[in-house]
Parts: sequence; structure tokens; C-alpha cells
Amino acid sequence: MEGKTMKTASARGSRPKFRSRAEIPATYHALCTRLWLPRPIHDRKTAAEATAVADALAGFQLNEEQEDYLEAVALFLEEYEGAYAPRVSGRQLLRQLCVENDLSGADLSRILGASRLLGSMLLRGDRNITAEHARTLGKHFKLEPGAFL
Repeated sequence: MEGKTMKTASARGSRPKFRSRAEIPATYHALCTRLWLPRPIHDRKTAAEATAVADALAGFQLNEEQEDYLEAVALFLEEYEGAYAPRVSGRQLLRQLCVENDLSGADLSRILGASRLLGSMLLRGDRNITAEHARTLGKHFKLEPGAFL
């Protein structure tokens, strides 16, 4: 390969799309050569390329090498999102979880085992989320308590 540029799907400007499992390159090497070479992601363009590859492979029954390839792509995407994605505050996270789960301030108060008004006060910002609140919310929503602090 020395002295030659690798032609990947992203380098050619096309997004990979597979109609069947048979169209997917079978080996890790072939996936790297034809689709996208898994590597650390530092910008949105590269993240979009990696996401397009992961989306193209999702939903298919993959062999072991294809699974390893998809896992490598996913790990680089997770690393990028952890390092570059904007961090939301605990209050923003709680508001979003309440919207997604159709929970009112009173429902939140019941989850916390506190007065009827506490949930609304937390959502409005009148009260801060304490470590005890974070532990309870973490258990309820199956998240790390630190996400709420």
C-alpha cells in the first residue's frame, strides 16, 4: 500500500448502503479497505463518516470479523462523543428524562419520596439536586448518580 491512497467509501464521497448481508465485506481487512479505517475521531466530518458506516452495518446478522469491525467503529464514536459532545447539566438531564418518561413534578416528588413540591422546584431550579436525590434518581433511571450532579 505504500505510496498509494486507500479509496474508502467516505473518501469517494459515498455513504455505504447494503441491501443484504452478502454485500457486506466479509473480513475486517476488507471492511477497513472498502468502508472506513477505524481510527480516533477528532471532528464532526469524521464522526459523520463513522456513524454512516455503523448505521449501514446495523441490523444485519454479522460474522465475527464484521462484529469486531463494528465494535471498533462504535468505540471510536463513543470516545469522540465523550470527549467532544456537549455536557448537559444534571437539571437539563432530569428535565429531558421527565419529558421522555412523561413525568410531572409531582411524579418526580413521588420517585424521590419527598414533598409534592420538591420535584417542580428541582425542575425549575429553585432547589439544587443533592447527592441523595442523585442516588435515588440514578437508581430509578438506571444511570450513574454523578450524571445528575
